[in-house]
Amino acid sequence: MTEHLPLILATFLLAGMVKGVVGLGLPTIAVGLLGLVMAPLQAAALLIIPSMVTNIWQLCDGRSPQPMLRRLWPMLLGILFGTLLVAAVLQSLDLPGATRWLGVALVVYALLGLAKVHFRVERAKEGWLGPVIGAITGAITAVTGVFVIPAVPYLQAIGLEKDDLVQALGLSFSVSTLALAAALGHSGELLQPAVLGLSSLALLPALLGMAAGQWLRKRISAERFKRWFFIGLLLLGAELALRGL
Repeated sequence: MTEHLPLILATFLLAGMVKGVVGLGLPTIAVGLLGLVMAPLQAAALLIIPSMVTNIWQLCDGRSPQPMLRRLWPMLLGILFGTLLVAAVLQSLDLPGATRWLGVALVVYALLGLAKVHFRVERAKEGWLGPVIGAITGAITAVTGVFVIPAVPYLQAIGLEKDDLVQALGLSFSVSTLALAAALGHSGELLQPAVLGLSSLALLPALLGMAAGQWLRKRISAERFKRWFFIGLLLLGAELALRGL
């Protein structure tokens, strides 16, 4: 992986900036771009430390996460269960065709974002729907390393205020990162000391990018930025999905 070090550092700088502006996108950008030169789960292994630290930063807004944890624990438990179960069933996480599935996941996510599809989930349905959404998110995470589908549309659909949504996304991404780290560590294939070293190195550009993104957020249209983010994601996902066909 060291031969790709300049790309790794530049990717996490960009991914951190996107997260700083729109509150999400670091794992999606990082795994998507690095998926051009390596397997998705190799890219996901590099994501572990930057993702965990930036999610904790996102959660540190002065409010206790306990009320959100009480509301979202069924979904979060589903993420853990889905990730670890699928990882155990697959045994080897370095799957042939994983790059194409990553591309498909990015295309679906980008199309939903561009279409501005708005779902609505009643509070009474969260008890049974949350674990299902979490399990599906976990299964997709175990195969592609990306944990935005369908968790992000679901969290946008349950009627959270802006600050609560940012906190909920931080919790969801934190649990997904921990579950992915556990799956990668259990497989013994990808989470090696050298990889963790590169992941630690990628933390600095991710933090710099996130700080720059938060500065930019006050000076640009977040909605316009998000639209171009989804367009870029659509093109990247299409290239990954069509690769080798």
